[in-house]
Amino acid sequence: MPDKRVRRRRAVLGGLVGLSLILLTAYVGESLGGPFHSLQRGVVAVLTPIQDGASRVLKPARDLVSWVGDTLHAKSENAQLKKQRDQLLRQTVGARAAQAENRQLKALVGLDGASGLGRYGTVAARVIGRSPTVWYSTLEIDKGSGDGIHAGQPVVSGAGLVGKVTQTTGSSAIVTLISDHTSGVAAKVLDRAGDPGIVVPQVGTPGSLLIQTLPPRANVRAGDPVVTAGTRSARYPSLFPPNIPIGTITTVSADELSLSQQAHLAPVVDLRRLDFVQILTRPAAGATAQAAR
Repeated sequence: MPDKRVRRRRAVLGGLVGLSLILLTAYVGESLGGPFHSLQRGVVAVLTPIQDGASRVLKPARDLVSWVGDTLHAKSENAQLKKQRDQLLRQTVGARAAQAENRQLKALVGLDGASGLGRYGTVAARVIGRSPTVWYSTLEIDKGSGDGIHAGQPVVSGAGLVGKVTQTTGSSAIVTLISDHTSGVAAKVLDRAGDPGIVVPQVGTPGSLLIQTLPPRANVRAGDPVVTAGTRSARYPSLFPPNIPIGTITTVSADELSLSQQAHLAPVVDLRRLDFVQILTRPAAGATAQAAR
């Protein structure tokens, strides 16, 4: 039985192949007006409207599939572009931060020579925390008593005076800024007379400073620099060395000077944007002996 079925299928297949060859030969050999060509044109005329209708019916589905594919491709491209953008942004921000830190570190080196602080031991530190309020202005640095830092030591940046160390641990310290309400710095105005005064924060205006206890007839003008006064007294030494920049006189009036003996000044250090500071330790070995000669 299986052999008969196989032979029957082969016979049918052979017959179909032979019939196809006969029809193809007849189609090729007849004229354009022959029956086979007429049959072809009739089939095409019948099927073309059906094909066009099916194409119109299926067009929304094809468009939907195409839209889904394009959307997925666009989302993938968008995600890749965002990733590249974020990577470039991180690189740019990192480069700018490194440049800003480099400028601050270079300025610290420049201040040592400009202000005559070379005779002091120094410890550079990174700012790792800031006061959460504007009234209690402090910084936290990453150096402490284990690095030779102690309460009362002056703190500077490349631009000028920052404040002083007020608390320490083994590996960190708190710096109270000159804008803090507890701060007061003996200073002098670099005018013709070198008028002395005390720099204190301006109440009600965070970040602004006043120089008080000026002489009533002080020759102070807007734009005059203000620096630390220091002292040569061995018995009552000043906390801050002399001639460290503090600020610049911004506003002064004759009435305020005669009545309150004060003038307004802006700090030279941007106390809100410090990344590095330098702590001044006691004078380096041999500096005291050289100063006495």
